[in-house]
Amino acid sequence: MNASPPSAESLRAALAGLLDGLPPSQAAKAVERLIANYRGTTPTDAPVLRDRSDVAAYAAYRMPATFEAVRCALYALRDAAPDWEPGTHTDVGGGTGAASWAVAEAWADVAPHTTVLDWAEPALALGRELAAGTLDAEWRTARIGSALRLADADLVTVSYVLKELTEADRAALVAEAARAAQAVVIVEPGTPDGYERIIAARTLLVEAGFTVAAPCPHSGACPIVPGEDWCHFSARVSRSSLHRQVKGGSLPYEDEKYAYVAAIRFPVTPAVSRVTRRPQIRKGQVLLDLCGPDGLVRDTVTKRHGPLYKRARDVEWGDPWPPEATPGDTP
Repeated sequence: MNASPPSAESLRAALAGLLDGLPPSQAAKAVERLIANYRGTTPTDAPVLRDRSDVAAYAAYRMPATFEAVRCALYALRDAAPDWEPGTHTDVGGGTGAASWAVAEAWADVAPHTTVLDWAEPALALGRELAAGTLDAEWRTARIGSALRLADADLVTVSYVLKELTEADRAALVAEAARAAQAVVIVEPGTPDGYERIIAARTLLVEAGFTVAAPCPHSGACPIVPGEDWCHFSARVSRSSLHRQVKGGSLPYEDEKYAYVAAIRFPVTPAVSRVTRRPQIRKGQVLLDLCGPDGLVRDTVTKRHGPLYKRARDVEWGDPWPPEATPGDTP
């Protein structure tokens, strides 16, 4: 294995080497088409990534953001089940392997063996190239849909895949993941329709006997009224100069909005509640929008709460709340 462990930094370094020599104009054209596809209706009868230039552009455009979103979901699962570790992992529709990098980083001490499944051979080939010497992974061609059969694995991830499938294929894929795995993590774009796909998958996982580990504080019905709001989170993504060039941006970062569910086959202790919006920091108080056992609530933390107030000022969107009590915290 490479001396450099799996991380956001090592992934960016691998991407930089990958894109070295690819004409910027060629990458930009592929990125434009992929953006239109990502934001619009994705066909379900052909792979989105058609050749190496497509795959290279996709890797520069999406891999860092997908990695960060999946990593956030995985760490929420780890928080809820700190004694559980996956020895085997299947990355369904993994393409170039962003989720596999995130799993390898989240459980670096275990170094899970990953199997990446995708129907786009160019994506698998490039993912294999990127991961050489860093990930313990194998890359297999498979059609992602209702006919897919998975080998048993400790963890199955399905990231940014459900949108590419028909409703029937989505249900079949989630049911198959639940059959094969001890834990399932599904990530989708943080849009209203992405949230709807997550809620549908969450329902299927609960019906299959799984316990929701994150982001929800329970496995009951979501308290959000359909059509009025949606549950999603944000991950800050550092962007290399090469990444900015390909995406046509100037900022050193971007915010990836995502929705997710992490569920596991045995009982876990989820967060008491979770911050569902960016905290509002005002003079002498912090307003926290929370999803908790009593549904959606707003908590106001003021200076009179002592050390808890300082910790509230540091809490981020998507974090569990409250933090573990320490001496001096005031209810």
